[in-house]
Amino acid sequence: MEPRDPPSRLPRALAQVDRTCVRWGRRRLSYFGGCDYFRLSSHPQVLAALAEGLARHGLNVAASRTTTGNHAIYAAAESRLARFFGAERAVLAPTGYTTNLLVAQGLAGTVTHAVLDQRAHASLRDAATLCACPVIEFPHRDEAGLAAVLRSMGARARPLVLTDGLFACDGTIAPLRAYLRVMPTSGWLLVDDAHGAGVLGRLGRGAVEQEGANRARLIQTCTLSKSFGVYGGVVLATQTVADRIVERSRLFAGSTPLPPPWVAAALAALRVFRTEPGLRQRLADNTRLVKSVLRDEHLPVVPTPAPILAVYPRHRTARDILQRQLLRRDIFPSFICYPGGPPQGYYRFAISSEHSRDQLLRLSDALVACRELWQGA
Repeated sequence: MEPRDPPSRLPRALAQVDRTCVRWGRRRLSYFGGCDYFRLSSHPQVLAALAEGLARHGLNVAASRTTTGNHAIYAAAESRLARFFGAERAVLAPTGYTTNLLVAQGLAGTVTHAVLDQRAHASLRDAATLCACPVIEFPHRDEAGLAAVLRSMGARARPLVLTDGLFACDGTIAPLRAYLRVMPTSGWLLVDDAHGAGVLGRLGRGAVEQEGANRARLIQTCTLSKSFGVYGGVVLATQTVADRIVERSRLFAGSTPLPPPWVAAALAALRVFRTEPGLRQRLADNTRLVKSVLRDEHLPVVPTPAPILAVYPRHRTARDILQRQLLRRDIFPSFICYPGGPPQGYYRFAISSEHSRDQLLRLSDALVACRELWQGA
């Protein structure tokens, strides 16, 4: 039966067929949407851990961690995540989006200004409004622009600088070490590394590791739903910041935490990630293959190791032609409108470790065929 369009602005529902394909209407198409970079959401060990966690722990603790819902599995996961990322402390969050809100509530009253990258993720924008202080923007990925904004605040300022680590809209990376150089010692740098964690850095610790940024004045937030394929979020910070979140965040105190089975699945995903180095190598190889084909054709490609391709159609007709070229090659046309990208929308393709060479070359071929109709970020 042909699926009906939803009664809202939501797109037509997709049915997952396997790790790299979806069913769209009556067609089976290669899927480069989403951000499950290693397809751990369907890894057998992760699914087994979820099932075992459900049988062992039940579905829900049904209470805040500050009352009677502080299950032992939360501390175990926080300890392992902190160790993996090289942070003093980790605090689990209900979702990746809410990690930044937890930080803002924890630091509210201790910072004088929230300084936000102009193209920051929506969760960072919401977090900035919770800091109980003026919100000021600085030019996108601009060290000098940030320095100028910080100088204008005066010597007594205690700023919180908010930025993505890896920008999901185009695959660019924030110059985190440069930001720390121009920040006062009284400031904090909050890095939403939802897309960088697991992808960037020698050990997969994200943009913070990739950029060689010191963690002393840095707070890294991550989602568990992208590279790790599960659900929830984590704040990686100093002991002082973690304590402030637990003590002062209404969101932390008033929320039911992650269901224990999901945490068990997250622990399994982290274990798979650490013990199967071939995952990251395949992702790097797949990314390199597609980007090299496009570079050889002199097409605009962001020169980072991010497994993300952003394609901006020059006009509506170009958008439609590119969609037809993708469908002709049995590729789902992942056109999106999302914060950080152009308001008229764009095609965004996320490469995974599990895409086949044939799928990758068909994607490259479709983009090359429409070379005159699109531009990069």
